Amino acid sequence: MAPSLIRACRSLALSTWLLSFCFVHLLCLDFTVAEKEEWYTAFVNITYLDPVTSEVKTEKTECGRYGEHSPKKEARGLVLVPSLPQDRQVCDPHVRFPPVSHNIAWVALVAAGNCTYREKIRNVANLNASAVVIYNVGSSSANDTITMPHPGTGDVVAIMIPEPKGREIVALLEQNIVVMLHITIGTRNLQKYVSRTSVVFVSISFIVLMIISLAWLVFYYIQRFRYANARDRNQRRLGDAAKKAISKLQVRTIKKGDKETESDFDNCAVCIEGYKPNDVVRILPCRHVFHKHCVDPWLQDHRTCPMCKMNILKALGVPLNADCSDENPPDYEMSVGGPPTNPISGASEITVNESSVVLDPAGTEVGLQQLYPDSEMVHQAGESHIIASSKYNTSDI
Repeated sequence: MAPSLIRACRSLALSTWLLSFCFVHLLCLDFTVAEKEEWYTAFVNITYLDPVTSEVKTEKTECGRYGEHSPKKEARGLVLVPSLPQDRQVCDPHVRFPPVSHNIAWVALVAAGNCTYREKIRNVANLNASAVVIYNVGSSSANDTITMPHPGTGDVVAIMIPEPKGREIVALLEQNIVVMLHITIGTRNLQKYVSRTSVVFVSISFIVLMIISLAWLVFYYIQRFRYANARDRNQRRLGDAAKKAISKLQVRTIKKGDKETESDFDNCAVCIEGYKPNDVVRILPCRHVFHKHCVDPWLQDHRTCPMCKMNILKALGVPLNADCSDENPPDYEMSVGGPPTNPISGASEITVNESSVVLDPAGTEVGLQQLYPDSEMVHQAGESHIIASSKYNTSDI
């Protein structure tokens, strides 16, 4: 897979992961902030005359809870229950309460169940009650109350009290004891919650996010492993090709009186030291000379001339596999910036032919005439050939 495609897939996976993370984060914020319940408690103060002691008793507890659509305000009055025990739940619109004067405020005490809270409160509101107190029946907890939903019930105050408190008041009324009830506002509460649907949706989104993250990590490390293996394989193939190319390069031993031993001759570009007699040098196709022990490790790793960056693999015609082509350094023509001005050292094919021409004096004139149709260039090339031939002949003596 091409590196550009790998980078594109990696960027796409990372962008998807970030978008999914932000989306899930926003969903969680929305569910925890938007889905909340605000409710108020209610103080329930009952006052009655104890028939045994003839004392006025007062009990005040914060046991009530205002309904969701009830106005949050005070209410007071005489407590009344339906005349018939079977009408205690006030589900019949024609329910009857004990008669009371019109100028006396009264509060209806109603049992929960069998119909909606809205129906109960509307049936009582039609009878001009100042408030409705519904005691919770059949709850699992003794002090269990809920925020009753009852839209469209008007301005009547509606609260819920626990079942024990409601049955206590009913017991007093059944003894024909007059009970006065005063409702006041209690504590404001803010309860946050998440619905089951929201939990499922967020869980699915989180799972999808984790799957995308895992898939991205697996894809990334697989591609990284494949790329590392391909790189190591190409390096081994290039190393074998470099060994083959190095074995084809000319090796010569410097002797006393050779041109390389002169002070004005260039030093070895690898170790920056001059040449001495008995030094073994290697001559590259580009005619640059280096110490053999200096340039061989360089060629093994880089496969280029340390000075002109000529590719020895192309210069010597060493075949490369298709897998190694992307790892190859630029050839000699591209490294020097455009078409070469010297036909002998410029093109790789010509460089190989030139080296063979120089080493074979019998075929020199034919090779030079083919390379240089211009007589002046042939003359210059002939002089360079004579100098190179005398150098090699001197080394062979």
